[in-house]
Amino acid sequence: MRRVFIILAIFFVLGSALIFAQETPMPDPAADAQTAPAPAWMKDSAAKLESELVAKYGVAQKIRVQRGLHQVAEFWRASDGDVAGFEEFVRGNFAGDQAALDTMFNRFERLVEQLDGHMHEINREFRQQVDLDLGPVQSYDEVFAGYDPSAHVLDDFFQNKLAFTVLLNFPLTTLDERLTEGVTWNRRQWAEARLAERFSKRIPANVNLAISQAAAEADRYIAEYNIWMYHLLDNSGQRLFPPKMRLLSHWNLRDEIKADYADSKNGLAKQRMIQQVMERIVTQSIPKVVVNNPNVDWNPYTNDVSAAAVHDSDAPAAAMTDISNAPEPDTRYATLLNDYVAARMADPYSPTAPTLIARRFDEDREIPELRVKAMLEQVLTSPLVPQVAKLIELQLGRPLEPFDVWYNGFRPGSAHSEAELDQMVAKKYPTAEAYQKDIPNLLMHLGFSPERAQYIANNIIVDPARGSGHAMGAEMRAEKAHLRTRVEAAGMNYKGFNIAVHEMGHNVEQTFSLNNVDHTLLKGVPNTAFTEALAFVFQGHDLELLGLPAPDAKAEAMKTLNDFWGTYEIAGVALVDMEVWHWMYDHPHATARQLNVATVGISQDIWNRYYAPVFRKKDVVLLGIYSHMIDSFLYLPDYPIGHMIAHQIEEQMKKAGNIGPEFERMAKLGDVTPDLWMENATGKPVGPEALLSATQRALTQVK
Repeated sequence: MRRVFIILAIFFVLGSALIFAQETPMPDPAADAQTAPAPAWMKDSAAKLESELVAKYGVAQKIRVQRGLHQVAEFWRASDGDVAGFEEFVRGNFAGDQAALDTMFNRFERLVEQLDGHMHEINREFRQQVDLDLGPVQSYDEVFAGYDPSAHVLDDFFQNKLAFTVLLNFPLTTLDERLTEGVTWNRRQWAEARLAERFSKRIPANVNLAISQAAAEADRYIAEYNIWMYHLLDNSGQRLFPPKMRLLSHWNLRDEIKADYADSKNGLAKQRMIQQVMERIVTQSIPKVVVNNPNVDWNPYTNDVSAAAVHDSDAPAAAMTDISNAPEPDTRYATLLNDYVAARMADPYSPTAPTLIARRFDEDREIPELRVKAMLEQVLTSPLVPQVAKLIELQLGRPLEPFDVWYNGFRPGSAHSEAELDQMVAKKYPTAEAYQKDIPNLLMHLGFSPERAQYIANNIIVDPARGSGHAMGAEMRAEKAHLRTRVEAAGMNYKGFNIAVHEMGHNVEQTFSLNNVDHTLLKGVPNTAFTEALAFVFQGHDLELLGLPAPDAKAEAMKTLNDFWGTYEIAGVALVDMEVWHWMYDHPHATARQLNVATVGISQDIWNRYYAPVFRKKDVVLLGIYSHMIDSFLYLPDYPIGHMIAHQIEEQMKKAGNIGPEFERMAKLGDVTPDLWMENATGKPVGPEALLSATQRALTQVK
């Protein structure tokens, strides 16, 4: 319930609600919220029932009776029934002994798994045409994808009283209780806490649907935001990129910057051009006509646009009759405001976490925001940053430029050109099916036994993605995880392979943490940062999986430096995401133009505080380029936390000897609080200390 990627998988359905004029002030969605108080008779009735139930089941049940009645009273409304209906419900549904409670728990656990699984299955099937590279998306495909079969489930469970049955018998817990007392709980107690947590809010179906529609609109906007790179012209009219190269923002643009360090001839010029493209996307000075359009040429420096002088698309060339450099009309920020407006609709129904910000940190991550911010700043202000930056300058033979925030030169094997890696990958994986067949071999290279590798592979289905790729886990044991990866007509390229390996890490975690966990109510991991961390472990071995040499001690040190630099980069991006959401909450009536200006200002401010002293250039906006900020509802802090966790996990796997068995052991720990999970997995709580210590050792070794 709490993991962001599950929530987003449900929310990613296409729709058109909440579309607004980009310069129209946003309404306050909380103003019209209706949250009715509990009926006046509730207090006296609950007192009577407490005495009655304690007398019937014994004083040992008193605390359970009191807690259950209080929890039900918190959510009961007059529409749920009068005093007689309330009392009849309580008498008929309180499990007064352990045997009755066990029966109830087992029934709910099994049926909730079925509910989640089949709803997820319908959602996945209805989205096939939109998510996968299966040809054009028709209007009726969007309608299918826009249907959310789970939209009314929470409403239904309160109306039919199943939610109240859970609240009457199982404990709602606070974050503080889970942090301080959870270490003493057994697995059944944790499973009960997660069951009750599902009904800790009573959000109306229309609100859930509105959030789904806003998320879907953002997802569609981002999924189609491609730049045709052969059609970028420098000031001399030269084309620096190869034909047919179509890069999705931000993922592929960023990864192209990383790949271009291996291009000694044109790499620097290409990186500077991509930076210019990114800046125009962030500021929304990018011409609208150049987005996902191979029929125009564009100079991102001058912003001049003209009809394409060459044709490299597989589609027939389209005649362009109205070519101008008119900018994209703040669509990026209009989409983000859509997210905010939709998210705020849930605020009145979430009294313990009354903002999306609180829900993301206190409920989804179960790490308080202030602690996350402190961990990020601990990395950003580390004295190791200028030391690593100096090493990068020595390797580059030039001063740092802003795009070097994505420096890729520490990675083992980075001497291989992008073209060489592309050829290697395309030969090995001409289709998604070829990757599917090779999964057992890839997993055995990562230390899984042949039996476990085949078991995992049997639970993963590889699909050709329309976008950059993603992992969609199953929600019941009868289903399989899906790995969506982008495969071009000429075969998978290195970027696609790198993403596929990352997503495969998600799928392996999803398989173990569902199929092999002791309680399906504890399926998954504590939060998205953990599943990202486990996926990073796989991704960090991608070159080895291509048959390139395993890193020696020096290469391992370089990999640590790469991890540190990547954490330094994404920590600032996460702070931008956090501050932008705070700004939206502080300015509930803002326009898309105002949000544009604010986001640019926040990006520049974070850059000036933590990056300008190192890069010696101020007011850079690159930290605002991440697409997650637009379509993922405050997701980005999971990445730097994930890097920290990944380093801790990798260190533990080195101690254990290989990845496979340790990965499985950790994945089966399930959905408990982050520190408890990490203590059991590695012996230490979540934090950047292990990464910082390893970085210091790596610098010493490299020097």
